[in-house]
Amino acid sequence: MGGRMSTEASSRPTQLERRARTRDALLESAARGISRYGYGNLVLERVANDAGYTRGALYHLFKDKEHLTLAAFEWVLQTWDREVGRAIELQSDPVAALLTLARCHAVFCRRDIARMAVALRLEFSGQDHPVGREVERNYELLVRHCVRLIKAGRRAGAIPPGAPARTLALAFLGALEGTVIELAGQAPHDERLAARAVAGVLGLDPLAATRH
Repeated sequence: MGGRMSTEASSRPTQLERRARTRDALLESAARGISRYGYGNLVLERVANDAGYTRGALYHLFKDKEHLTLAAFEWVLQTWDREVGRAIELQSDPVAALLTLARCHAVFCRRDIARMAVALRLEFSGQDHPVGREVERNYELLVRHCVRLIKAGRRAGAIPPGAPARTLALAFLGALEGTVIELAGQAPHDERLAARAVAGVLGLDPLAATRH
């Protein structure tokens, strides 16, 4: 009997595990809410209710909406890194890496949390706000990553010369975001056409998107 009770006790989630589960549920709910309604229209009580918790549980973990939003944004970035970033890292060829970014990002954007970054960039554009600064800082990191891949592709002769690499990187990301936003809910066309759209921006044969 003692052994069975010991096993049952050890199988129960610990306080830290319960706290982590609560935190993740609230972060996902906040990311979903910001993707749908924006930061200004985010209601913390609704975030808590949608996650299955009380507003008190939310305030126990996050002191205010800004703190919650920054944590939710970091959670979304970590999710993106797992689902998109790792796939990019597996590509040794820079063109293949850029096209993988486009395809995997399109798949990621089928999730109901995926528009959080775009929503926050638009809402805080031109404002000096901690959330806006953090979003722009991470967007700049993505731009620089694309710049490095574009330069590597040009050195290899796979991407033709033309506009400055940073200009091309911005156009690449703009074409990608525009395509996945307009084609929301239209899988699998969103993935294929996102890859073709960025291939065109890079000066590649759009059919190259199907060969990488």
